[in-house]
Amino acid sequence: MTLYGIPNCNTVKKAQNWLKANQIDFEFHDFKKKGVTAEKLKEWFDAFGAEKVINRNGLTFKKLSKEEQSLINSPDKIMNYLINSTSAIKRPILEQNGKAITIGFDEAIFQSKLK
Repeated sequence: MTLYGIPNCNTVKKAQNWLKANQIDFEFHDFKKKGVTAEKLKEWFDAFGAEKVINRNGLTFKKLSKEEQSLINSPDKIMNYLINSTSAIKRPILEQNGKAITIGFDEAIFQSKLK
């Protein structure tokens, strides 16, 4: 089990706390420090869709000008942006056995996928 995110994100902290409270072992991948590969992003795009993987509501994306935001308008452009701006990836992403199973944190979804 691998949880992808950044350590200072409240949603990631909620997911970590839920996993610990339910005694589910996981490895934490800090993509601010360790980055993320194009291959990993492609897997997530295939699992959730590129528009779900990019966090257009987050501060990182909102700091861009409207013109810059409008240029991030295809899966390839989203991928290039996310490789260089990992904080704009929706988080957390949870993988089990190397397969992405959920994005974001919703206790009911974690419960249904992991119990």
